[in-house]
Amino acid sequence: MEFQFGTNWAAFSRYAGGVIGQTLAMEGMFAFLLESAFVGALVWGEKRLGPRSHFLAALGVAVGSWTSGYFIVVTNAFMQYPSGHAFAADGSLRIGSFSGYLLNPWALIEFCHNQTAAVVTGSFAIAAVGAFYILRGANLQQGRLFLKWGTAVGLLASVIVAFPTGDAQAKMVARHQPQALAAMEGRFESGPMAEITLIGQPNVQKRQLDNPIRVPGMLSFLAFGTFHSDVPGLGAFPEDTWPTNIELLYYAFHVMAGLGTLFIVLMGLANLQRIRARLESSRALLWALMLAFPFPFIANTAGWMTTELGRQPWLVYGLFRTRDGYSKAVGSGEALFTLIGFTGLYFVVGLLYLLLVGREVMHEAGRLEVSPALETEKV
Repeated sequence: MEFQFGTNWAAFSRYAGGVIGQTLAMEGMFAFLLESAFVGALVWGEKRLGPRSHFLAALGVAVGSWTSGYFIVVTNAFMQYPSGHAFAADGSLRIGSFSGYLLNPWALIEFCHNQTAAVVTGSFAIAAVGAFYILRGANLQQGRLFLKWGTAVGLLASVIVAFPTGDAQAKMVARHQPQALAAMEGRFESGPMAEITLIGQPNVQKRQLDNPIRVPGMLSFLAFGTFHSDVPGLGAFPEDTWPTNIELLYYAFHVMAGLGTLFIVLMGLANLQRIRARLESSRALLWALMLAFPFPFIANTAGWMTTELGRQPWLVYGLFRTRDGYSKAVGSGEALFTLIGFTGLYFVVGLLYLLLVGREVMHEAGRLEVSPALETEKV
């Protein structure tokens, strides 16, 4: 990302580098070094370190990665809601208040929301492995442990993602990025008792939402805390301040919100069956848990798309437009080339991730056992 700032976004780097460069540097020098120093011990040191030291290595990785996440989120939050900055003589930005920048209220809410979503992702992955082991009849002790904690933590984290963190994030967007909120809901007209849209297709050309299914008053309540609050539509703002891709923003938001709701339902059912001691024998539910593990990754991606598409047409919201931030010496073809390069790199890394995780999961799946719950079901 720092590479792209220098090559593709030189004007933005000159304008805002005196601010965002602080946390990007701190992330690299402090958090990333801490995380990378311990990750080797975590992956390869289990037998040599012993249980206690291996746990401390895992704790070091966790502290490093979460600290890294905070510095990155602070950088992004400044682009969403500028805080703690001042203007230099040449018009560029510099740090005016380091505490105001580092403790940006948008960053605090965004970090809680983002990191809880990461816990949802990890919980679903753990629950999926546990369901796989139980269905296969392999490594049952670990499978039961994974199911127990994966579903318990997954339900708690899924609820927290929706409330209070998601609710607080929505209220921040409503107060400080009202155009983004209107686009997320495909709302073109202003008024009280604003509906939340469950299903519909935004028609920007006709300034309407086609085939909508709505819940009256819910958007007013979620945005401002009362059902009668007036929620402005896109028509209340100049068109050059609208998000530049309303359709993609709308669908990304609804994919994120829809999957988040399904996560609560799935984990709620799993925990109900677990409390009733019937989870291991509920094969359909086990299959659902096993096959659900990619969806938190999709929801997180859709969530970040919502965040970044909603910020448009600004690089630093209200201060610096995206059209002014690109490198004048870099053509569109060169930018596309680097984008394809990064996409290819992440695709290869993603395949390697799946290969390594799959190998670790299958390593223990060779020891077949018979689940008492499944034996009872057969009888």
